[in-house]
Amino acid sequence: MKRFILIIYQIFIWSPLCLIITLATAIIVFIGCILGGERFFSFYPVVAWSRLMCIFTLCPVKIIGKEKLDGKQSYIFISNHQGIYDVFLLFQIGQPIKWIMKQSLRKIPFVGLACEAAGYIFVDKSSPQAAAKTIQQAEEKLKNGASVAIFPEGSRTRTGKMGVFKKGAYQMALDLKLPIVPITINGSYDVMPIDSYRINPSKMEMIIHNPVYIDEFHSENIKELTVKIRELSDRSKEIIVSRLWEKYR
Repeated sequence: MKRFILIIYQIFIWSPLCLIITLATAIIVFIGCILGGERFFSFYPVVAWSRLMCIFTLCPVKIIGKEKLDGKQSYIFISNHQGIYDVFLLFQIGQPIKWIMKQSLRKIPFVGLACEAAGYIFVDKSSPQAAAKTIQQAEEKLKNGASVAIFPEGSRTRTGKMGVFKKGAYQMALDLKLPIVPITINGSYDVMPIDSYRINPSKMEMIIHNPVYIDEFHSENIKELTVKIRELSDRSKEIIVSRLWEKYR
């Protein structure tokens, strides 16, 4: 009976509401940003959108560690990637962030245009040169005082367990001498795993860890730098895993 009620709720209430709220948010962000209000409109409307999406999915959200962040500091936020709801959680960090996103998301009607207007960075994997340009674009955003959010795994987990971390976020942190903030997300895999369109209301949790400062990892030697990047990746991954719920380890 409960499952039947959820299906009815998803079809007749949740889906229309999500579509309307997402479309309205995309239009507001796009118009606000192209009129020169990127700093405001790329942040506040999407924060409201992310909270509403969690509320309408009937998912209680617990956020731990916001007090560890300095509102005047740029960060590189890295998180495990359990499901689509990770995005809604990370928007609630409490400070403006620019996303590094897949090129395919640019094709979503209205949403792609809004993301582009908001200054999000689309990953181009067509060649090493294009990928390097993506990193350069992200670095320019960070120089202008924004923070960047990245899923080092690259895509959502299919099992609930964490995958291999790619090095792009760590190279960026070392290039710009910016702290990395590891974030642990729990529960979004249960709400809507990859390849599923059915919601399963569950509690979600986001834990913001202490920033990892990269001074000790810096090196001018190319071989040493490769080792340092791996060490930085391993440390941040250990931090994220340390607060994962047991079933996701």
